[in-house]
Amino acid sequence: MVTTPVTSITFEEYLTYDDGSDFHYELVDGKLELMNPPTIEHFLIAKFLEQLLDAEIKRCNFTWLCFRESGVRTGRNKSRLTDLCVVTLEQARELLNASAVFESPPLLFVEVVSPESVKRDYRYKRSEYAALEVPEYWIVDPLQAKISVLLLEDGFYEETVFTDNQQIGSRTFPEIAITVDQVFTAGNLNQGRRD
Repeated sequence: MVTTPVTSITFEEYLTYDDGSDFHYELVDGKLELMNPPTIEHFLIAKFLEQLLDAEIKRCNFTWLCFRESGVRTGRNKSRLTDLCVVTLEQARELLNASAVFESPPLLFVEVVSPESVKRDYRYKRSEYAALEVPEYWIVDPLQAKISVLLLEDGFYEETVFTDNQQIGSRTFPEIAITVDQVFTAGNLNQGRRD
């Protein structure tokens, strides 16, 4: 069993923190919180969405980038790890030789819900991302077979829930053509994957 020896840490210390393990941590009110490794379903869904967003960015000629497992500062001594985030090329350039923890609001976050992340993804990250003024946040929930798209309006998120064969509506990617079923099929190894 590995224990985290650090009891309190600043954001600046977090950026260079290395305990010699391959574990990933979020910084929550100055404390390191260990993130459990994702499931294969989680990885497959995130990979599928990353490839989809990369293709749409390229098709539209946007000067944006999509990153998996980057960080975002959401408070003085608070930093979250995201499943996917879409940022501008300028935001990426600012961190070219630094830890990939964005301090300005990305264009879009995507979180894939795991059993241990339900409260974190639906509640804590939702309020933190709204306070950071992230314009769009997707909560991809294979546990409930739904995708919630949250759009920032006057400092709060307005939520639209998509299920089954509904096409996901996105303000950041208005021409994206993908259904909820297609996203969750990507996480199923029994569907004859061809990557």
